[in-house]
Amino acid sequence: MKNSAITTTVLVTGGSGYLGLQCVLQLLKEGYTVKTTIRSLAKKAEIIQSLKAGGITSFDKLSFIEADLTKDDNWAEAVRDCTYVLHVASPFPAIDPEDENELIVPARDGSLRVLNAARDAGVKRVVLTSSFAAIGYSRSPKDYVFTEKDWTDPNTPGLRPYLKSKTIAERAAWDFIEKEGGQMELTVINPVGIFGPVPGGNYSASMEFALKGLLNGDIKETPNFTFNIVDVRDTADLHLVAMTHPAAKGERFLAASEGAVSIYDIAELIRKERPLCAANIAGLKPISADMYVHMSTEKARTVLGWKPRSKETTLLETIDALK
Repeated sequence: MKNSAITTTVLVTGGSGYLGLQCVLQLLKEGYTVKTTIRSLAKKAEIIQSLKAGGITSFDKLSFIEADLTKDDNWAEAVRDCTYVLHVASPFPAIDPEDENELIVPARDGSLRVLNAARDAGVKRVVLTSSFAAIGYSRSPKDYVFTEKDWTDPNTPGLRPYLKSKTIAERAAWDFIEKEGGQMELTVINPVGIFGPVPGGNYSASMEFALKGLLNGDIKETPNFTFNIVDVRDTADLHLVAMTHPAAKGERFLAASEGAVSIYDIAELIRKERPLCAANIAGLKPISADMYVHMSTEKARTVLGWKPRSKETTLLETIDALK
């Protein structure tokens, strides 16, 4: 336990979410006092059960605040007495809405609502969960390595609303810090698709598509794209390190395991390492090597000493948890 954690309070937005729950779990294990926002207090019992499954036995240092990113209510209370804020909550739809503003406005205005409240409360640093969506969707991945210096252009033709919303929300956060943030610091984490086991089985949209669909035999052909993954435990760990590390101030960090995968690659990994789970997997074909996305997480590894699990470890442990 970190000595400083004993007297430090951290707010995690979206504590019922896949990543938010893992952040709450790790903060409690490190001895922090944790406040978390949820849209309905009806979710409180479910969160506590998940945390118990994750090894938490005392909840004296955990409190819940009902707050919605689309409303001002209770945000001042949520950030009161907090040294740090992990702003993890953000909409992630199963399907794109007809009106892209249904995603863009809550993502952008929700982040600004949290940042305003945090600044007014004297919060030292906010760690914002953005996404690779804000980095890598405005140029071809062929013969290119994406880094934190890259930005998705929200005006890219055909850009999906979710990708646009993450980009606009992160840009708005940086603009706020520059113009209105005062002494408050901002750090941004840009994870790729988040996988990995979590207590209570609250899984991400990425996993619902890639793993459950694959294991159930719903995916009949290999989609013509690849993606990178990162373990939810490693993503939460990166948030916690970035929260206090002096060198993280004013920086963004890509979070990914080494190497992209296709759905075909995942299917072959399951056939080889978990053959009993492969019975329903359809016969899939590999895709062109030109489709593989390349990115560098050297910044997180060298600046913050981050050491993520391999993608194979994360995928297999996720499948074991799903079983």
